Amino acid sequence: MENPLFWEDRNRAVEISKEVADIEEEIDFIKRTRKDLGDLEDIFKIAEESDNMYLEIVNGLSLLERQIKAKEIGIYFDGKYDRGGAIISIYSGAGGQDAQDWVQILFRMYGRFCEKNGFKVVVIDESYGEGGGAEGLEGLKSVTFEASGKFVYGLLKKETGVHRLVRISPFSAQKLRHTSFALVEVLPDMEDGGDIELKDEDLKIDFYKASGPGGQYVNKRESAVRVVHLPTGITVTCQSERLQGKNKERAMKVLSAKLYQYKVDNQVKELSEIKGDKVSASWGNQIRSYVLHPYKLVKDLRTGVESTNPDDVLDGNLDRFIEEEIKQK
Repeated sequence: MENPLFWEDRNRAVEISKEVADIEEEIDFIKRTRKDLGDLEDIFKIAEESDNMYLEIVNGLSLLERQIKAKEIGIYFDGKYDRGGAIISIYSGAGGQDAQDWVQILFRMYGRFCEKNGFKVVVIDESYGEGGGAEGLEGLKSVTFEASGKFVYGLLKKETGVHRLVRISPFSAQKLRHTSFALVEVLPDMEDGGDIELKDEDLKIDFYKASGPGGQYVNKRESAVRVVHLPTGITVTCQSERLQGKNKERAMKVLSAKLYQYKVDNQVKELSEIKGDKVSASWGNQIRSYVLHPYKLVKDLRTGVESTNPDDVLDGNLDRFIEEEIKQK
């Protein structure tokens, strides 16, 4: 790396530098773990009848166990973009106003998960529903946000799919039970666009006035951007920034991620057709149900993991579900 020739291919050099940094971090973790175990062993030798010292040992071992378990999960992150951030979109499905409220609940759930794991969340785009909320808005038709941090994509990529909610509708005067659906899409945050090439002739870019909460300033200028990839018809919008250029930059990043997933999905589809498998459409791929009435149960339909405490799950405590998702190859 100290050789000047190393930096001639900058992209490759950056990639290797990241790999070296990851290896150094693993080595440091092993050294720290050995030291911590040695310290606990020394405490154990002098503990004798001291309850306080035994409590310190138990707490120390518990902390080490959690740290080692987190490292073990990292073994499963062998995908190209698993170690990076993610771009997450949530879309309302069948269920009207309830479904839009469900999008908002899921957005909060993933936001809380990111907060608890030290990941940064930045909203890229929001499409609001109609209702009696602030500025006549209530619920979300869709939301796209960026979650940055280590292993975010690896942790959340299998959250992609349809999430089903069953509850007594807060919008029903008769207090009827209602079923709502939302589609979650998790894409890799490719900082440099990855292997995706965006040609100017393939893009249609429009600017328009941003809408939704944010005060009068957000609507004065055509700062929001809409980018259409003409060959595929994939459309991306962004209105989170005040500056037009920043919104365009974020939109291009999301488009690169969507085109990457489009490429992957087509490869999977072709392979499945060769094997004779049936490929489910996005909205047919239900992965988890959240039942709040007549009983309380969150169940993952792929792994079988269940929780009888939906409030805890919706507060972002997804560790059990995500751990089993990751282990399923």
